[in-house]
Amino acid sequence: MEQIASIGSESRQAPDIAGRQAELAAIIERYCCGADGIHPTPIPGLTFFRQASPSTPACAVVKSVFALLVQGAKRVVLADETYDYDHRHYLITSVDLPLLAQITQASADAPYLGLALDLDARQIGELMSRMAPAAPSSASVLRGLAVSEITADILDAALRLARLLATPAAIPVLAPLIEQELLYHLLSGEQGARLRNVAIKGSQGHQISRAIAWINQRFTQPMAIDELAGAVSMSKSSLHHHFKALTSMSPLQYQKTLRLQEARRLMLVEQLDAASACHRVGYESPSQFSREYRRVFGAPPLKDIALMRQAT
Repeated sequence: MEQIASIGSESRQAPDIAGRQAELAAIIERYCCGADGIHPTPIPGLTFFRQASPSTPACAVVKSVFALLVQGAKRVVLADETYDYDHRHYLITSVDLPLLAQITQASADAPYLGLALDLDARQIGELMSRMAPAAPSSASVLRGLAVSEITADILDAALRLARLLATPAAIPVLAPLIEQELLYHLLSGEQGARLRNVAIKGSQGHQISRAIAWINQRFTQPMAIDELAGAVSMSKSSLHHHFKALTSMSPLQYQKTLRLQEARRLMLVEQLDAASACHRVGYESPSQFSREYRRVFGAPPLKDIALMRQAT
């Protein structure tokens, strides 16, 4: 059953937030020069996004990021959970997650505009060591994706980071300081526990993040749960329980999602046929591949790729 994530109330935004969002939107639009797509910036880990029309669902493995929209809206699907967010919210992922993402609100007059900043568990851990201890979470492992209402402090730090693009010489000196401030506000906010959960070495969240990295490096190979559990020093039952708590999937489901997403990319971008893509990602049975592909993407491989090409 599909689960729609709660994203807060329709409360009226403060004028200072609206003004900062307008300025940030102008910076992103100016930097993108009116061109749709993904735009890396000179600030390491900071990327801008622009799209002048709604998109079809696209799959990708999203690394640990802070994402913020200033115009438009987006839908992100993790397994059977759906998260909708817009300019009133920010999104964080604390681990690498295979997601389906779709821009749901965008137009030529009001294009989708947003940014993403890569999050580093080591930086989070170092900052945590200098902060007052946080109250322990009631859950040992929290879902690795969440949406929250934007705050003035978080938006202000993101805006000042984007402003640095106008003064390139200041980026090496000031960008790390502003990023640290942004991380501080994220850690102090309602989703801080999710970031702390995977940053503390030895924690169950950190062990699962290692398990995710292990699978990402070997997803085309047959999975040995015993080997994976041993690699992260967990029992099989504990691994399964906490992996699902963090990712909404079992390890095998996570691996299958990676395989199907990569097969889709191979067919769409590298123009492989379905049989070749099937074997490239580790499937031995083309019929099983077709069944699972249709279950995830809503159509068999050839039809799905044809529809995607028509849409673009």
